[in-house]
Amino acid sequence: MKPVHRRYLALSVFTAGLATLGVELTASRLLGNVFGTSNLVWANIIGLILIYLTAGYFIGGRWADRSPSPVTFYTLLAWAAFAAGLAPLAARPVLQFAARAMERFDAPVLGGSFLSALLLFSAPITLLGCVSPFAIRLALTDSRHAGQVSGRVYAVSTLGSIAGTFAPTLWLIPSLGTMRTFLSLAGLLMLVALVGLWRVDRRRALLLLWMPLVVGLLASVTISGSLKPTAGLLDERESEYNFIQVVERGGTRYLLLNEGQGIHSVYNPQQLETFGTWDYFLVAPLFNPPPRTLSQVRRLALVGLAAGTISKQYTRVYGPIPIDGIEIDPGIVEVGRRYFDMTEPNLNVIVQDGRWALAHSEASYSVIGVDAYRLPYIPWHLTTREFFQEARDHLEDDGALVINVGRTRTDRRLIDAMAGTLQSVFASVHVVDVPGTFNSILFATVQFTTAANLRANLAGMDRSTPPLLRSAAARAVENLQPTPAAEVIFTDDWAPVEQLTNSIVLRFILAGSFDQLDGD
Repeated sequence: MKPVHRRYLALSVFTAGLATLGVELTASRLLGNVFGTSNLVWANIIGLILIYLTAGYFIGGRWADRSPSPVTFYTLLAWAAFAAGLAPLAARPVLQFAARAMERFDAPVLGGSFLSALLLFSAPITLLGCVSPFAIRLALTDSRHAGQVSGRVYAVSTLGSIAGTFAPTLWLIPSLGTMRTFLSLAGLLMLVALVGLWRVDRRRALLLLWMPLVVGLLASVTISGSLKPTAGLLDERESEYNFIQVVERGGTRYLLLNEGQGIHSVYNPQQLETFGTWDYFLVAPLFNPPPRTLSQVRRLALVGLAAGTISKQYTRVYGPIPIDGIEIDPGIVEVGRRYFDMTEPNLNVIVQDGRWALAHSEASYSVIGVDAYRLPYIPWHLTTREFFQEARDHLEDDGALVINVGRTRTDRRLIDAMAGTLQSVFASVHVVDVPGTFNSILFATVQFTTAANLRANLAGMDRSTPPLLRSAAARAVENLQPTPAAEVIFTDDWAPVEQLTNSIVLRFILAGSFDQLDGD
């Protein structure tokens, strides 16, 4: 093989490596938009992708021995590109069907749709798996250099995979969207394949020009419109972290992320009371001994700002106190400012990971709120004793931490574990269930407190008390729960919060408890 061909072969291997990881990560994002981003979803995606690659390595090695020809190699690459462009287009109607099933919580349909969508990626990933062993066979001219040649090919392929890891997540998906990212990766691979084929067999290259034409035609009639059409849709976009939707129904705007089952922010300019989880965050200071005055709340930190529902409520109730709102996703911040009037002058938005930002804050807070769900999961590093100790170190002597935690009607294991972890750091912990939802609000105070303090502070309210605070406190008193005994403590070394959440979710599904879904 001539040196120029070796260089182009290396370029082909690099591009195939880039496309392989790019397709894998973009496929996970495409499926995550409908099925969520839990570790169960990730495990299935990664597991099946590895199975496809394994098949590709085996098939590619045998194929190369039978037909060690550059024409065969570049034809294989072209078919891989064609399949990579076709798979997401074929998956789109399946995912739209699954999105409607998600709204009905139809578990069998969801499971079948998920597997069907993943099977559509078997062809491109298997063909891409054939590339490296085939390239080794073409590059090998002397068996004495087999180790050197194979090492070089896999090194180049891995470099491509590194590029394919970062490009979709940090650049392509936020800029182009998931579907166009697929088409960009497939187009790049197709270009490399056809140019390579042109070098060795121009007639074959011309015969395969129908491939990009077919993908382009199908894309033009497939990718228009919303992936998940929903009533009242105002905006739909993809950020580095999430698939974001803003809907408006009955004069109220809602922020939906990814699979859309959780409501992450609510905004109605006529009424700040939501009767949901957000209202209860206002109550955190009232667990301290009475009488509590509004002026005793001096500064707030929110880990998981979303579109600013809680910060707006705190500003209305406690005045223009300094609020540090920490949100990892700049796309959500932009949506919050545009659609949720998240423009309070006292709100300092920090676009950063919540734990990192809190650890590097020099401020002390009256209240720290944690509402950083990626339904149904709390990021594990926000559930550990070390994180809560960091939060406690940033609280004033009469400070309180409040966190939103999920459960089912009959399974409170995550509540128990979080309460146990909080009790290892804070003097007192209180639990309030949010009626009509699968949420409980946990309050942890720096000083020793009792639930009687909340009742006393509620009884001491007068006409000057903001109605929103009085209503939230009354509902919190009504839904107080016994604080569970401390048995489990999550640490940075051991925090199986995802495993515990998976168990709760699977038990809920297997029990057929979807009739309980009457809340938010």
